[in-house]
Amino acid sequence: MSSFPWPLWQKHKNKSLDRAEPPSDKVEPSSEQFEGGGRRHLLQALSVFAAGSALGEMSNPAEAKDSSDLPPPRRALTGRDEAGKSVLKSFEVTPKLVEIDANPGLTFYELYMTEGVPGLTGLEPDPMSAGTKAFPGPAGTIFRLISYPPKRPEGWKPPPGVTFESGLREMSDKIPGMGDHFERGAPGMHTSDTIDYGVVVRGEMTLELDDGQKVHLRQGDCIVQNGTRHRWRNPLPEPCLMAFVSIGGKRA
Repeated sequence: MSSFPWPLWQKHKNKSLDRAEPPSDKVEPSSEQFEGGGRRHLLQALSVFAAGSALGEMSNPAEAKDSSDLPPPRRALTGRDEAGKSVLKSFEVTPKLVEIDANPGLTFYELYMTEGVPGLTGLEPDPMSAGTKAFPGPAGTIFRLISYPPKRPEGWKPPPGVTFESGLREMSDKIPGMGDHFERGAPGMHTSDTIDYGVVVRGEMTLELDDGQKVHLRQGDCIVQNGTRHRWRNPLPEPCLMAFVSIGGKRA
């Protein structure tokens, strides 16, 4: 997940240990020696060691914390009170969290949606309490996080009784109309009449376009989908969390 290679971390780690542990034939430094330059050298050594430890945790996939163990993201929702002052209406996991049983690990955090030009009164009810939809209509918006399951190991099979069609039906049942956007002849490929702004929050993702074109996205990378046909594939054995803002448009 990280761009820091293990050898680089190991190099920093060994270097910091060499600097932090003086040879045994030297006497312990006095308090005066820690004044000025001596203290600076010690702090520098400790800083390098601490930085190396952090890089090691990020760069060693075997030791990296599984994203599925992390708490679900919370949503801070603001509004206004009767006096017109801005207030925090809620700060918790969205009330519309959708898990797709046919594809274990695929989770939609439906955060907010609007249709038309928002009124911005601050008194609007939480739209997610009333449900969600696949994509917004013209000028509408949807803000969601999607957690994609890890790359499946060789030989992995879906839960018993699950088929491609039943999986799409489940998606449409839980997120109305979502399964209708996916192609039957090219699993995963889909198109929507929206501009989608996407950000990789955790993990990595491969974006596949027409004719097999692929773009590898790492944590922090962004994507703008201009209503284009595409599909997502997680290349790593750990979940990937992405954030999307979809804006409804009209196809020419």
